[in-house]
Amino acid sequence: MFLTLTTDQPPATDLGFLLHKHPQRAQSFTLASGTAHVFYPRADADECTAALLLEVDPVGLVRGRRDSAFALGQYVNDRPYAAGSLLAVALGAVFRTALKGRCDARPDLAARPIPLRVRIPALPCHGGPDLVARLFGPLGWRVAATPVPLDPVFPEWGAAPYLDVRLSGRALLSDALKQLYVLLPVLDNAKHYWVAEDEVAKLLRAGEGWLAGHPERELITARYLVHRRPYVASALARLAEADEVAADELDNSLADAVATDQAQPGALALARRQRVLAVLREAGARRVLDLGCGSGALLADLLAEPAVTEIVGVDVAARALAAAERRLRLDRMSERQRARISLRQSALTYLDPALAGYDAAVLMEVVEHVDPGRLPALERAVFHGARPGTVVVTTPNAEYNVRFPALGPNRLRHPDHRFEWTREQFRAWAGAVAERRGYRVRHLPVGQPDPEVGAPTQLAVFTRKDG
Repeated sequence: MFLTLTTDQPPATDLGFLLHKHPQRAQSFTLASGTAHVFYPRADADECTAALLLEVDPVGLVRGRRDSAFALGQYVNDRPYAAGSLLAVALGAVFRTALKGRCDARPDLAARPIPLRVRIPALPCHGGPDLVARLFGPLGWRVAATPVPLDPVFPEWGAAPYLDVRLSGRALLSDALKQLYVLLPVLDNAKHYWVAEDEVAKLLRAGEGWLAGHPERELITARYLVHRRPYVASALARLAEADEVAADELDNSLADAVATDQAQPGALALARRQRVLAVLREAGARRVLDLGCGSGALLADLLAEPAVTEIVGVDVAARALAAAERRLRLDRMSERQRARISLRQSALTYLDPALAGYDAAVLMEVVEHVDPGRLPALERAVFHGARPGTVVVTTPNAEYNVRFPALGPNRLRHPDHRFEWTREQFRAWAGAVAERRGYRVRHLPVGQPDPEVGAPTQLAVFTRKDG
């Protein structure tokens, strides 16, 4: 396992002060997983590179264990070579003081962002180059992730399940180390040691200042805590407090974070938004309502659609709208962009004349949060009062819940869900609404369909008959 950190800010050898490791000395540290070595391949005034090499002891890792799994697999694996949770542990142990942002000899250095380049030549990544970009890109890093060939001599064999990852940017060294400490095991989607409750505190400490506002915080939290539901719930609730957003207002529900990441690559929430955007493009919608917008994930995607000229995010919760405003950075938008979007506090079960006349309305994972007795009021407000040309509704497929190992029998995916429909129930409701309100309706799957229970999310597209 190997990782390098490079800076070219003169005098570049100040990196030694920040890491508390002298550039002229190679040092070794004994860890539970093996031996970590720190050395400097280059150290001069113009450029300085610090390398962390972890020599894993595969015998020591399994000594005393009595696993019933394939015994030889404990010794024949990629742990000595592929950067993952063991390298993250080594990074935290060897650079502990730097990770805390302390530099007693030169405190001014620790408080100053510096240009950094990070290279991880063999990173296992369940999600591919796109996931690396989704995790590091929002943190300000420029990302290059190249698949490693299985054998350069035989290119026809294809790529190995590893990436050569290069990051570049300007950051506090402590922030860079914290992000690597968290995201290395997240990308690997595995931890090679027992995960206990104290891992929640470790995640929150390392994620301070960046994780609460990260667009993939649910995925990061679930993978870091190896999908242990009580730990994930605790961490998400505390992150929500840090970001001043209620836990049940986060875009990816707890169940999505825990279960769907196992069910298919990538977040189901992303697949939902992509399918909704495709439907809106097909409909030619230019003025769009996001009804129940939450903290604004879909609003951000709509802003990236040049054909959409007006966007209105609607939510009954003032805190959700405040979170959306922060997420979208409305205060930093150009006047032209700011003119395209507005946020409005309104209840979806009451008529609101200001919502009439739009091309399309989206209710993404909203109807299941409404009491069944209030669904007729929601129907009247949306399909009679607002009456847009196109209405897109997504909701969980209750039949698919059996495919979520972390979800117990007769459990709903989110504690705030009032119900979850089967495919037959959703089709019956949608068909009745369409008939009463003068719409045509068609149904689309979201996520990989299962031959027995269908797709994890179901989507209905209502099109007004009178155009």
